[in-house]
Amino acid sequence: MLRVVRPLARGGGSDEPRALLAECRRRSIELLHRNLTPAGVLAATPGSRARRFGYTAIFARDQAICSLAMALSGDAELRHRAAGGLATLAEHQAPNGQIPKFVDVERREADFWYVGCIDATLWYLIAIAHLEALGAPRGIARAHARRTARGLEWLAAQEHPRLKLLQQNEASDWADIMPRSGFVLYTNALWHHVKRLYRVPGADATRASFNALFHPFSRRAASSRRARLLAEYPRRRARDRDLYLSFVNLAVFGDEGDVFGNLLAVLLGLADARARDRTMRALAAAQVHHEFPARTVVRPIRASDSLWRAYMARHRQNLVWQYHNGGIWPMVGGFWVMALVASGRLAAARRELVKLARACALGNWRFTEWLHGRTLAMRGMAGQSWSAAGCLLAFASLEAGANPLAHPTKRDARHT
Repeated sequence: MLRVVRPLARGGGSDEPRALLAECRRRSIELLHRNLTPAGVLAATPGSRARRFGYTAIFARDQAICSLAMALSGDAELRHRAAGGLATLAEHQAPNGQIPKFVDVERREADFWYVGCIDATLWYLIAIAHLEALGAPRGIARAHARRTARGLEWLAAQEHPRLKLLQQNEASDWADIMPRSGFVLYTNALWHHVKRLYRVPGADATRASFNALFHPFSRRAASSRRARLLAEYPRRRARDRDLYLSFVNLAVFGDEGDVFGNLLAVLLGLADARARDRTMRALAAAQVHHEFPARTVVRPIRASDSLWRAYMARHRQNLVWQYHNGGIWPMVGGFWVMALVASGRLAAARRELVKLARACALGNWRFTEWLHGRTLAMRGMAGQSWSAAGCLLAFASLEAGANPLAHPTKRDARHT
């Protein structure tokens, strides 16, 4: 468990731009202070454009990642206020237990997306458990016990009874205009972590199904006939056999190379040592960290691809090399650095942290939401909170030489 943040050691090489890293840490903390409100951390710095596009709200996934970064930032006020946004989300929990995708504080209105935002509840639960282990604040698990129990019940209702994996509609997680559906890599990496954090029965079965279904190319056979049938189609047709598939559904699967989902598999205990090394080598070979870390996919889905959906072109946002379809996200870059640390690649992690700092420094420390995957043009919203949070998590990981998302060893939240 990470607890103490200290300055980066001086053994990283004489040409290391330490001033840039120091500035990045300072600017990241300042941005979170600037975006912090009594209700929690806004997704982006308030302004006319941010308000017009709904970024002046408390988003569950953004808040959870920011909460973890705030608790590990070394800044006393950020640590003290790390749980505020989680309380706002909990207050707007649906009667069935679902945590909203976001809460519009000005309108006092919760939004649950079109077909259900499944990862909001997962990230909320993860943040509560990790803040409890960090004591930021003490007693947070007890204060949220009723809410977390209801959230777990809602998620359990989405779990396949035999495969022990969550099922979802497409475009209903963080990649909210991508066609991943059925059993989704990213979502189930988070689900396995939640099951371990809250001691929900069946975590081992979830892990086994996860590896059998999302990487069906090894000799590991799926335990059930239904899982074997699902795995057969990608086993015969998938192009990339080194990465985990982004999703598996009936006679359809994703092998575009979901970078975030694969990084979470490494960080959240789904990949053994061999799978971890295979995954990290494949991502490095695909140069998902080229120029700036990290691209969201290895191969964008094109309009000619069978996976293409008309909604992906909405606002011309998810065209190739853009947004979730191959854009570069500094937030994901933070997880890339953490995965390098977790796999023992400390020198590479230090180099990538410098590149991450340079990405955030573009536009006079714009902390852009994402960049075009080929032209590197800054896109999305400026002053993005979780871009700063990704940097702070990367700092904490590299400085401790440990994974801040590892299962807490001293105290954890329990299934109530």
